[in-house]
Amino acid sequence: MAVNLLKIYLIVFLCQISFNAHGQVFDIAHHQDPPTRTLLISAQNLKALVLLFPGGGGLLRLQEDGGTKNRHTFVRSMNLWAQYQIDAVLVDTPYDLGDLRRGNLRERKDHLSRVGEVVQYYKNKTNLPVWIFGHSMGTSTATYFASQLNISSKLLSGIIIAGTIQPASLDERVNLPVPGIHHLEDACAGTSLSATRRILEGRPKEFVSKLEIIEGGASEGNVCDSFAYHGFNQTEPELIKRAAEFILSN
Repeated sequence: MAVNLLKIYLIVFLCQISFNAHGQVFDIAHHQDPPTRTLLISAQNLKALVLLFPGGGGLLRLQEDGGTKNRHTFVRSMNLWAQYQIDAVLVDTPYDLGDLRRGNLRERKDHLSRVGEVVQYYKNKTNLPVWIFGHSMGTSTATYFASQLNISSKLLSGIIIAGTIQPASLDERVNLPVPGIHHLEDACAGTSLSATRRILEGRPKEFVSKLEIIEGGASEGNVCDSFAYHGFNQTEPELIKRAAEFILSN
């Protein structure tokens, strides 16, 4: 009972500090369509900026004050980036991007165009190295965008994939540094460790790649949900530490 209560308190604590973090909402225009809403959590003495693309359908439904009822891994850990002098940006979507069961829409031109607009906006705004971090279904956003090898994708300094989905792929010409992070006990059928290994091991040897395996934490509910091992439940600090240290060393 005491262990279960401790888990509950930790989850509540992580959510509270994430939602109490001070941030700014920026809506990035997209033609005549609804804008792409983003939430920026700023740090001091900045060294880099990371764009966070969550899994599932990608819908955070960010409010004008930055609030969200979504409890994705990236939402729970937003406050953890500042200690590494990295700006963190949650990237929302105005429409459902699907999933492995319903169909993945993240390769659509409209979605990738929005990603490019977000990259361009924050590059112009901060002039910092910009990284894309995709979790689960978000790994397809990161890999598909980088694989375009166009003007927008070439603004990136690197990409990070975590809990990679099986269909995700990265063009072998993408020379950006890429760490792949996976939980050892991720039991989600569509995001096996082999998916992360395949992308990293398929890259030319001269390109910087690194596999990071995380252990521990807890798994609750559906094995493919954010509070399972797949979502790095109760290992969020280690997830952000591994990603941040890779960013700062590259």
